[in-house]
Amino acid sequence: MSDEELEELRKRKLLALQQKAAGEQRQVQMEQQLEQQKQNLLRKILTTEARQRLTNLKMVKPEFTEQLELQLIQLAQQGKLPSPLTDAQLKQILIQLQSQKRETKIRRM
Repeated sequence: MSDEELEELRKRKLLALQQKAAGEQRQVQMEQQLEQQKQNLLRKILTTEARQRLTNLKMVKPEFTEQLELQLIQLAQQGKLPSPLTDAQLKQILIQLQSQKRETKIRRM
């Protein structure tokens, strides 16, 4: 390979890397924007205490909390959720969700 061909390959490789980096940056920005929109909606539909409870729960069960947040937003958009949702109401929802889970019992023989 000549020096010109090597230089051309380097330029193409650099361009590809720059495009990939720009695409990843756009993806991160979109994710941050969606997260910000979700937090704004949660501020509207939850009281401060309920948001704090959700934040605490997110530290322990992040996947569960993510799904719960999306469900709360959907219910609020459909008008099926009292607005703003108080901490006591959120507790009741969490208790209902917890009771729906199947309990696993281990018996030793």
